[in-house]
Amino acid sequence: MFEGFEGGRLPAAFMSAGTSSFTEFLSSVGPEMLPGHRLPEGGGTEHLTPDATTIVALTFPGGVLIAGDRRATQGNVIANRDMEKVFRTDEFSAVAIAGSAGIGIELARLYQVELEHYEKMEGRSLSLEGKANKLAQMVRGNLGMAMQGFVVVPLLVGYDENTGRGRVFSYDAVGGRYEEHHHHSIGSGSVFARGSIKKLYRDDLDQTSAAKVALEALYDAADDDSATGGPDLHRKIFPLVDVITEDGYRRLPTEDVARLATEVVEGRAVDPDGPTAPLG
Repeated sequence: MFEGFEGGRLPAAFMSAGTSSFTEFLSSVGPEMLPGHRLPEGGGTEHLTPDATTIVALTFPGGVLIAGDRRATQGNVIANRDMEKVFRTDEFSAVAIAGSAGIGIELARLYQVELEHYEKMEGRSLSLEGKANKLAQMVRGNLGMAMQGFVVVPLLVGYDENTGRGRVFSYDAVGGRYEEHHHHSIGSGSVFARGSIKKLYRDDLDQTSAAKVALEALYDAADDDSATGGPDLHRKIFPLVDVITEDGYRRLPTEDVARLATEVVEGRAVDPDGPTAPLG
């Protein structure tokens, strides 16, 4: 698997303390295992890989929430109806992906290991700012794949223990990092989701209200974007909703999301365009 693994002996890199960055370690002992280093031959095959959309995130007093629909598409075909696009990365952060699904999942899992490796090597966790910068470096490492059409765009959320608030970080395909204020959305349905959140967001939302706003936004995205899947009441497939506060990360139970999603669907049966923000 690794170059230099001969005679049952590990390469020297495994026998030294090394770097606190797992990605740097892997690039030295097995660069072909990094997502951005496995370039497809011939190019032009991005249409063969499923794409993942849509992700929304918003802050509320004392925390942050991130949610994603479950659909993955391959061209005009639904490739997967219950894909997981939101991942816990450590106790106080989570990442979600839009774009090339396979590479995005690899990137998210590698990022999980990156944070775990740093904590074990340094004896402490990265700050939220450091986590955001590290993810930017990893996205930049996928530039070769992005140039061939295999674009992955993550969205990072976390609870900042230093300031006691939730924060949202977005990225572009070349690793540019941007902090968003209050809320953001990525993916093909993001333009519709952002419009929905804008009219419903308030500074004083509690966790339940924030989750309801996120589900309304994903419903609006699914209503206008064929690549985004709305709540599937018949198959019992609902968006994933993760919340991070000073108590740490937790995923909302399926039954709670199902209840809120059912309220959204029933509300749209009465008013197809959904709730609107009050004037004044």
